Amino acid sequence: MRNSIFTLCILTPLYLSAQGSEYRIASYLTTGTKAPNTHYIGEAWLNAIIHDDADLGYNITKATFKANSTLDWHKHSSVQVLIIVDGEAYYQEKGKEPVILKEGDIIKCAKDVEHWHSSTKDKDVTYLAFYSGEQPTVWTAVLTQEYYDRVAAKLKSK
Repeated sequence: MRNSIFTLCILTPLYLSAQGSEYRIASYLTTGTKAPNTHYIGEAWLNAIIHDDADLGYNITKATFKANSTLDWHKHSSVQVLIIVDGEAYYQEKGKEPVILKEGDIIKCAKDVEHWHSSTKDKDVTYLAFYSGEQPTVWTAVLTQEYYDRVAAKLKSK
């Protein structure tokens, strides 16, 4: 009993102080901030989990797009990896056919490859994007609602 009291009174405060705020802890679970309607159609939220970390050398962003929302065509100066953690997405690289990505799918886009990705017409999507932050995203062309609707219709019929 005496040892238990010692543990509770002496060691517990030491343990709790060791859990102090010396660490920068980000949460994957937060929604993030609503993105301004620049370079996309619809509604999107971005959570910069790790951003501009020189030691790490890449960013991790959690993005959530409501159904029927899409990014414009763009490219990155580094490889980009997308991990679909919830919902469904459309993904297309210039010169290739679009595909549907589902929860658990991982896709790698080579550096300087024009592409776009979005939620599907009927489902939200949440994904983690891994990419270098050395150069900003280069926006190359507007992805119109008409083009997006044609992709949606084509993929739905498959």
